[in-house]
Amino acid sequence: MEAEAKGMLKRVLLFKFKAETPPDRIEQLIERYSNLVNLVESLKSWRMGKDVSIANLHEGFTHVFELTFESDEGSAEYVAHPAHLEFHELCSPHVEKAVMIDYKPTRFRNAT
Repeated sequence: MEAEAKGMLKRVLLFKFKAETPPDRIEQLIERYSNLVNLVESLKSWRMGKDVSIANLHEGFTHVFELTFESDEGSAEYVAHPAHLEFHELCSPHVEKAVMIDYKPTRFRNAT
């Protein structure tokens, strides 16, 4: 294994929205979430996708989000940022379950 990417921190989130949350409300929440990249300087990129697997192993998680921060400190700044806190309060009542993993990207020597 080679060294981790210097400073960079990636976050992956999986969301399982509550069944009673209408699809148009989910879309509104995602649009609001995507705008955080424009409001929080330490958040360098934001991507999302919906589960499309035919394996049916998603356990109800339908949406995945990938965030990139400049550093561990940048992640801490994001968590405390007023725009993130406001979004969290808005979104939390609609999320049944979430999984979050932070990691430092690492390359293996034989990977291209």
